[in-house]
Amino acid sequence: MGRLILLAILFVFFGCADTTEKKAETKVVPKTRTQKKEVSLVVLGTVQDAGSPHIGCRKQCCSDLFERPDPTKKVVSLGLVDHKTGKTYLFEATPDIAAQLKHLQRYAESEEETPDGIFLTHAHMGHYSGLMYLGREALNSEKLPVYAMPKMKTFLKDNGPWSQLVSLSNISLVGIEDQGQIVLTPNIVVTPFLVPHRDEFSETVGYKISGPAKTVLFIPDIDKWPLWKKSIVEEISKVDYAFLDATFYDAAEIDNRDISEIPHPFVIESLALFGKLPDTEKKKIYFIHFNHTNPLLDSSNPEREYLKEKGFQIAEYGQLLSL
Repeated sequence: MGRLILLAILFVFFGCADTTEKKAETKVVPKTRTQKKEVSLVVLGTVQDAGSPHIGCRKQCCSDLFERPDPTKKVVSLGLVDHKTGKTYLFEATPDIAAQLKHLQRYAESEEETPDGIFLTHAHMGHYSGLMYLGREALNSEKLPVYAMPKMKTFLKDNGPWSQLVSLSNISLVGIEDQGQIVLTPNIVVTPFLVPHRDEFSETVGYKISGPAKTVLFIPDIDKWPLWKKSIVEEISKVDYAFLDATFYDAAEIDNRDISEIPHPFVIESLALFGKLPDTEKKKIYFIHFNHTNPLLDSSNPEREYLKEKGFQIAEYGQLLSL
């Protein structure tokens, strides 16, 4: 009897061990691993400079968010990962830079949280103020390359507290120019181009980001489309994806400021301009840089469904695109 009990115990023990081993062999690979190509673009933020909820906002669009913050509502930013070289790049240095770099690091599966470079579009609050977290009070980075146009570069070098980042070698300013190609890796080329905007302290640029197979247009801030010397429709035709300024859905959102002081293409204007494009072109367009009042920020609003029915895309935090 005792012998039978011993055999039963051994059978259960080794039977369990064998099952565990088989489970380990069939372990599912995380989905993100299987989706990775040579170069990936990661959407790290979609909201206008001051975020959502917005400081001082008493409207319904913010009231609930002050009580229950939404971790996906980050200020506009894109991340770039070259999986072959292991290099990562950040477009825009926002007030949400800490969380955005953590997200980028985790996706890239990198041990290094500091990116290999940061590209700036212009000197408006949400697009460069995150640089302050690179200083000795925080990350204390070492010669982190920051790519900037001439006026932007001078602005950072000559004005505190940004100048301290330069003098202490927390950042290394890298000059770029209109239409000047920057070869980052064998798989990535970035080309800045000037766009019209409120240029109080610096010029404003958009970027064309070229991977091995696909190309992205990134214009988070611009004045009205007709004021640009280029045709936005023609520029969209040259790329595979276009992340475009959608700050305000229409003028009705801004009832306490002079809208002429903060010009952007209204979404309804962009829809009218792009409405006759073929579906293949519409599908390229991802609206981004939403003001806290923009109904496209709330998934329950009919404006989002209307825009998607028309064939357009809405940029989402965490979205991945292979380039």
